[in-house]
Formats: sequence, structure tokens, C-alpha cells
Amino acid sequence: NFSCQAAAMTTGYPKEADGSPTRSSMPSGVLDHNLVLFAIPKKGRIHEDVMKLLKGSGIDAKRPDRLDVAVCKDLPIKLVFLPASDIPTYVMDGNIDIGISGSDMLEETLTAAGLASHSDQSCPLQVLKHLGFGKCKLCLQAPKDLCDRSPEEWIGKRIVTSFPALTKRFFDGLQEKGGEKTSIKVVSGSVEAACGLGLADAVVDLVETGTTMKAAGLDVVADVLETEALLFQQKPTEANGLSGKKGEILKLIESRVQGYMTATSYVMLVCNCHDDKLAKVCDIMPGKRSPTVTELKEAGWHSVQSLVPIKSSNKIMDELVEAGAEDVLAFSLSNTRM
Repeated sequence: NFSCQAAAMTTGYPKEADGSPTRSSMPSGVLDHNLVLFAIPKKGRIHEDVMKLLKGSGIDAKRPDRLDVAVCKDLPIKLVFLPASDIPTYVMDGNIDIGISGSDMLEETLTAAGLASHSDQSCPLQVLKHLGFGKCKLCLQAPKDLCDRSPEEWIGKRIVTSFPALTKRFFDGLQEKGGEKTSIKVVSGSVEAACGLGLADAVVDLVETGTTMKAAGLDVVADVLETEALLFQQKPTEANGLSGKKGEILKLIESRVQGYMTATSYVMLVCNCHDDKLAKVCDIMPGKRSPTVTELKEAGWHSVQSLVPIKSSNKIMDELVEAGAEDVLAFSLSNTRM
């Protein structure tokens, strides 16, 4: 793995001309045209999974206390730790080259900017990978005894959320033109408490396990959006330099991330079998291209190895034993390039 050395700078934030702080969450002194700027959620529900992904991909950053920047020793990459909700904006505005955040945060930012989706031709960023973790749903939630109402019955009511653009889009899609306007209020946290405190009739909030929602006496009325962590970057242009050397580093990041994702999705199965069982064993574990078959020193015996999806590996091992295979072993993978 490539270790990362914390940049020797404080976490001071940009200042206005009069010395007052701006609203930017970007640490000062971060911009560097010689390095790829890679934005990482500084905390929150996907932070630990992102750090595990980076470490497995050979982009390992150990952020010391009070430092929001880390520079890789062996790669021209500067990791910048930012609030997950701000990362799409920084990438869209060209301040950050590549970032990871939830699709809920990305869709909220795009919708607020008047863009239909990241596939919109006018969108300044492109999604590289769906990362497969951080999955949950953005849902319309209401007090449990009122959840039998349809979503349309909540039009014109008081809705509290941390996702105003997505909430407005959801209700705009439900109501007819000229209908009653839905009141949408924005809070930054503890959205689920709004109904109990009398601030809202219903809320739009993320649901992962449902524990917090049920503890607040709420339940789901309708799904608004399914979300997961995404890897995305600025679209390459001559102006941002991502079509040159920086672009090569971005491709390397994408390749490493994909390699680690593949490694965590497969295991290597190895077993021994007699000649008369070989064809059946190869049928059970065909691999991504074909199984590797090695003749053993003992006459009439072979060793067979193949990649199999980790989710079905136990079932396949059972089938191999039933087919007469012996010495069946499963090996985890640390990384791949496939």
C-alpha cells in the first residue's frame, strides 16, 4: 500500500477580505495544480467504508487530529476531507478533481443546480463507479398511525428535510399545476424529531436500518430515492488539465478502486479431484475465463482453481464435495487487476 503523509498545515478556513470566515468547508492552502485533489467524506455513515476502500486500493491516508488534508508520498494525490454534502459542489465547480459521496448528496446538488441528472450533457461531472456500500433510501415518513395515506395526501402539508431540492422535486411530480403548495422547511440534523416537536406533519429523511425512524414513532409512506456511495470526477477539459497527466492519475485511481472492488467480490477456490471427476468439477467452477487445471504428482489426480463470486462460494464448495472433489479451500483476495 502507498502510505500517505499528513500535510503540514492547519485546518484554517478561507477568509473574506474583512477577515470574517466564508461559508466554504474547504481547508485553506489546499489548491495545488500539480496534484490531483481527491475529496473524501470527513465523517458520517460512509466515512469508514471509504477509508477501507482507499486502503485496499493502495491510497492509504491516516489523517491526524485537526488535519483535513493528507498528501500521498508515492502518488501525486492530495486527499481532502470535506463534509459529504459539499463534495459534489466542489467537484462541479472545479475546485476538486475527483470525490466520493452518496448519490443522495449528488442528486440533491444537481437538482438544486437545475440539472436533471449526472448524465445530463451540461453536467460538469461524470460518475465513474457505483461503489456498492452506503446503500439506503430517502423516504417520505410520517407518524405511524398516518402511514396508510397515499403520498398525494401529503401535498400542501408541512414537510421537514435535509434534502429540500429532492423533496421539492418529489412533491412537484405528485401535484397538479396550480395545486396547493407544499411547505418545505430545512434542518441540518435530527430530522426525525420534527413531527414529535410539532414542526412538521411529515419528514423526508434517509432510512438505513429503520431503527431511528421507528424510535421516533414514524414509518415509511413512500420511497423518494435509492442511494449508495459513488466515485465521480470533473469531466476532462483542456482548462482543468484532466485530459493530460492528471487524467492518467484519475484513471489509475479508478483502476485501483475497481481492482479492490473485484477482490472483495470474489474468492479463489482450490480443490483436488480424480480424472473421472474433472469435467464435473470444471463445470461447477468455470471461473471468469476458465479454471486453471494442474496435474498432480499422484497419477490420475488434478488440482483445479478458479475465481467464484463470494456470495455463492459456500454453495459451490458444497457442490464440489458432492461431485467428488477433495481438499476444497477458499482464499480471499487482497487486490486484483482484471
